[in-house]
Amino acid sequence: MRLTPRYGDSPVISIDVRAGAAHPMVGQRARLEAFLRDLSEEEWLQPSRCAGWTVQDVVSHLTTVNGFWALAIGAGAAGKPTRYLSTFDPVTSPAELVEQGRGAGVAETLEQFAASCAGLAAVVEGLTEEDWLKPAEAPPGHLPITLVADHGLWDAWVHERDILLPLGRTPEEDGVEVLTCLRYVAALGPAFGVCAGAAEVGSTVLEVTDPDARIVVTVEGDAVRVHDGPVPDGAMTGGGDAVQILEMLSLRDTAVMAPEAVRSLTAGLALTFDQPSVV
Repeated sequence: MRLTPRYGDSPVISIDVRAGAAHPMVGQRARLEAFLRDLSEEEWLQPSRCAGWTVQDVVSHLTTVNGFWALAIGAGAAGKPTRYLSTFDPVTSPAELVEQGRGAGVAETLEQFAASCAGLAAVVEGLTEEDWLKPAEAPPGHLPITLVADHGLWDAWVHERDILLPLGRTPEEDGVEVLTCLRYVAALGPAFGVCAGAAEVGSTVLEVTDPDARIVVTVEGDAVRVHDGPVPDGAMTGGGDAVQILEMLSLRDTAVMAPEAVRSLTAGLALTFDQPSVV
């Protein structure tokens, strides 16, 4: 199915609480690039957690995605936010792009990824404080560049684990990255539901640990707000280990039953990406 992004001056997601540090999007990619440079060619050809994709396929996908983020953020900072994703199919389009990249050597794929990371870093590091508040394009539509970067961080953070875990490696779990991703993806599923006209009004609260945080997700009419305030009356509540909850919200199998509160937040994401919701 195609995305149904909301464009214009009314972003579908707002996040009231931030980590208070430089955005970790660039640093996460630098860490992944360093890891990839230490892999053997055999490891590059091993399966990832993404069905039918090898490590090399995932890296090829991230290269394409980096190019999109650099373009979208740069255009947003220039006051000309793009509208490319209204014709994008999040299920078939990434697979088609990966298929087109197959046949490249491992060294070529690595250098293409490195170049894409450098290009994205140049765009992000050139942003002014004012630029971070300007609208740019992400799958839910036009969001402040801060939230566009959150989407980009979350996507690459999950794919980093898609690569490392099957190789028996232990991914780094930086608290700022985890909470930035967690707040964003907790809103993403409901936001896709709002954009598709299928979200229910109400609040869901996640109390997570390691790092500790309260994440309140409220669907208010035609928008989704994330904050860390008091638990609203009638809210669905749940929680657990922050990384495990983040994996569940990202539709990754943690071999543990997801709390009902988590399941309530994944329906829109599961529908958009044609995947079963967490169980």
